[in-house]
Amino acid sequence: MKWIALPLLLLSMSLSAAIDTYEFDNNTQRKRFQQLSQELRCPKCQNQNLAGSNSAIASDLRDKLYQMVRAGQSTAQIKTYMVERYGEFVLYKPSMNSMTYALWYGPFVLLFIGLLVVVALSRKKASRKATEVPEVKPQQQPEEQQTHQQRMKDLLDKKDD
Repeated sequence: MKWIALPLLLLSMSLSAAIDTYEFDNNTQRKRFQQLSQELRCPKCQNQNLAGSNSAIASDLRDKLYQMVRAGQSTAQIKTYMVERYGEFVLYKPSMNSMTYALWYGPFVLLFIGLLVVVALSRKKASRKATEVPEVKPQQQPEEQQTHQQRMKDLLDKKDD
């Protein structure tokens, strides 16, 4: 049993993940680093922030972010650097400009158009119901009614035993 434990122990040591540890001068720098690493998206990963990504580029960006925070650069300067280098994709909340108007206002425009379509269809349906005239069945003539009653009476009286 001991011969199985030793290889498993060695294997588990080799599989341990490297954890980035960053030393900051004060707690404010640590909070800014954590906030920015949550707000900035990994350029390689689909939808992961820098803090949650294990890719090599995310690790490099965390290191660069650490250096910039330690150097005392402002949040705006750091975001500007990242956007210039990797584009608006690195921001989870892109800035408002002529290129992103559709992104910001598109859902509201589509919702408004959908409401207009629903209102138009409901009005059309209501006007259609108002203009429809119910069909009136013509009443049977008195002699037709009598013949019909006579036939019914004959059928009921008839015995087919």
